[in-house]
Amino acid sequence: MFKKIPHTYAITASLIIISAVLTWIVPAGEYVRQTVTIDGSDRTVIDPASFHYIDAAPQSWQVFGVLLEGFERQAGIIAFLLIIGGAFQILNATHAVEWGIQRFLAACRRAEKVALLRRLGIDNIVMAAVILLFSTFGAVFGMSEETLAFIAIIIPLAISMGYDSLTGLLMVYVAAHVGFSGAVLNPFTVGLAQGLSGLPLFSGSAYRLVCWALLTAVLIVVTLVYAHRVKKTPTLSPMYEADAHWRQTGEEVEGKSEKVRGRIVALLLLLATIVGLVVGVMYYGWYLTEISAAFLAMGIFSGYVCGLKTDDVIREFTNGAKDILGAAIVVGMATGIIIILENGHIIDTILHAMAAGLADGSRIIAVEIMYAIQTAINIIIPSGSAKAALTMPIMAPFSDVIGLSRQATVMAYQFGDGFTNMITPTSGVLMGALALARVPYGVWVKWFSRILLIFIIMGIVLLVPTVTMELAGF
Repeated sequence: MFKKIPHTYAITASLIIISAVLTWIVPAGEYVRQTVTIDGSDRTVIDPASFHYIDAAPQSWQVFGVLLEGFERQAGIIAFLLIIGGAFQILNATHAVEWGIQRFLAACRRAEKVALLRRLGIDNIVMAAVILLFSTFGAVFGMSEETLAFIAIIIPLAISMGYDSLTGLLMVYVAAHVGFSGAVLNPFTVGLAQGLSGLPLFSGSAYRLVCWALLTAVLIVVTLVYAHRVKKTPTLSPMYEADAHWRQTGEEVEGKSEKVRGRIVALLLLLATIVGLVVGVMYYGWYLTEISAAFLAMGIFSGYVCGLKTDDVIREFTNGAKDILGAAIVVGMATGIIIILENGHIIDTILHAMAAGLADGSRIIAVEIMYAIQTAINIIIPSGSAKAALTMPIMAPFSDVIGLSRQATVMAYQFGDGFTNMITPTSGVLMGALALARVPYGVWVKWFSRILLIFIIMGIVLLVPTVTMELAGF
């Protein structure tokens, strides 16, 4: 039933063309930008009273140049994807991950002899624990791009447990972004938005913690229900045929004692890299350069300890990078959508038009309109920090005019920024995650849209108490 979905390139190219057409229809306009200091960092924000129309800059032949511009703007993520793809292909060639997963699952089966664990289900415990871990990372330090490094680990685990690649994405990518949406301490969204709104840093955390717990609990339930259906009837998965790649790489892999020792060392290197990533991101400000360096070193050394020659390591790295090339093109094209809208000077016009009607209606309607505006804007500006700098200087003063808590406005931004990150084609992280999992964008949109609707509705409901109840920090 998914065979007629257009190729990801076709979907993205269509959106670029639509964006170009809008630049001929929507009047060009802009706000005046100014620099402010938030928590010691300079941020460019807009003056909410400075909107004015400017000369139109309709886009036409420029649509053919945005791929190069997209590559230039997203060079970091594109290079990161290629390096991660190459590094994990080296690791995959050692069969250490498959071997380790098989031993892990065998240990889980032995643990089922314990009555309580058998009643709860070992698979359920593993999936819930992984989701809880990544959701916590998303809520605490805004894990997003970092999830790409874990997909090549969690997808094979999900397949080996009898599930599919979509289950694996729910466990790691979606979990981190649900945590991101209900973030409690995320400095890149909550911290920045509160700073721009003149609120104490991370104030109102008690209610945010409740929201995060509810969102994460719902994701766990959704994942377990879907996973059990797929395990019972594998053909229900829209990825059943495509997941043959993962099932083949997950076949039983045995070896001589020296090969086993090499695989154990490779897995220890992988574990050390993961621990180093978490510590580096949380305490030392690691980003794409440091993370890619760590995983590249892990891949190379894993190849050598498992007996691969230098030529083998180079060949496997090249093959892995080659497999990710399609994702790199998609990331460049998706960024082209934003570039067309920016060069046509219509993003500020769209924002100004959306904000114009906020002062009408009740406070509940106003906060939900803010949520809808942030959700719509997130389709074209997936960067949480960029969107905060663009929208919060407008939304915060509106809150004062209509008697709405600025904290409620921050939460409307937070939900609007987070949920649709998991479906917008302009997100380089989403496109990279789907490429690593080998899930076509069209399949993902059609399958995940129902789950996304659940979270969007939860956002609507969870915003109501910010208006109707006395909450600490609101």
